[in-house]
Amino acid sequence: MSLNDFDYHEEERRPHKKHTGRNVLLVFLALVLTVAVVAGLFVWNLGRNFDRGSSSIESAFPAETDRPEKNSAQDAGTTVMLLGSDQRPEGEDATVTGSRADSIMLLHIPDDGGEMYIMSIMRDTWVNIPGVGESKINAALDQGGMPLMVQTVEEHFGTRIDEVAQVDFAGFEGLTDALGGVTVNVPQSFTTREGQSFQQGPQDMDGATALAFVRERYAFQDGDYQRVRNQRAYLQAMINKLVSSETLTNPVKINDVVKQISPYLTVSDGLTANWIIRQAPDLVGLNNSDIQMFTVPTQGTGTSADGQSIVVADTQAMQEIGEAMANGTLDEYVSTLPAGDQ
Repeated sequence: MSLNDFDYHEEERRPHKKHTGRNVLLVFLALVLTVAVVAGLFVWNLGRNFDRGSSSIESAFPAETDRPEKNSAQDAGTTVMLLGSDQRPEGEDATVTGSRADSIMLLHIPDDGGEMYIMSIMRDTWVNIPGVGESKINAALDQGGMPLMVQTVEEHFGTRIDEVAQVDFAGFEGLTDALGGVTVNVPQSFTTREGQSFQQGPQDMDGATALAFVRERYAFQDGDYQRVRNQRAYLQAMINKLVSSETLTNPVKINDVVKQISPYLTVSDGLTANWIIRQAPDLVGLNNSDIQMFTVPTQGTGTSADGQSIVVADTQAMQEIGEAMANGTLDEYVSTLPAGDQ
């Protein structure tokens, strides 16, 4: 079998749909990083498939004068912002307009490597958006595109974002199915509005089932809070599958995942296969216990002056997280969080 057997063919490229979704980008980055470490001769070819398939975000970042300074303490380690916007499949939700960030996550790798942190930011967190005023943090994407989204997150955390990426629903399902499904440890039993039931404990999921699992929030008393916990449960299951011998010893499966998911990725210009591969030395030997996931603390829910249901921001916690990233003490910060937020 030659490397050419794994080439990305332009005619195989799946249509770039506009249905954006949740969190698969984190999993895909973990996949490519793993591939960069273990796949040897296939890395170059996989990278070519990734670069050919993914699309670039034009002008993803704000002006340098509006950002934490490059190579400063606020630029410690490597930080990637992962987004899914709330555009929906046609006819699903006529009330949704524009392109708001439905899922917001920060992936951080410290300067000395060896660990990875994934932070979920509640999408309805009420913050000041530069040049706009007070609004839900996810509205920054609609109000000023990716540059304003980056600027808003950087300002509140006091940290510089190195790269950004978005992904869509079809990519989410495609990645799960390309891996042959995943086994998720469901935190609590629930039934979606569409009548699909999930029972607490391990459950095998294909792409469509996993998508329904991570999207549901109406079934829970605390809504989005439980949804992000479910998302973390899914991500843990995906990471388990990605680092299993079943995946790592099957270059055909690895390459198929890369080819299926990359057409649904939109990334900043610098997030290329070569950039991902350069992160590999910091992640050599990484295992599940080295990947810590948590929700950025908030002060609960409330109502804005104009009557919107919101999540009340914990601005001090955001700044503490940024300082911990700068000081390389994020592990100590995470250890102080309640178990339900981890």
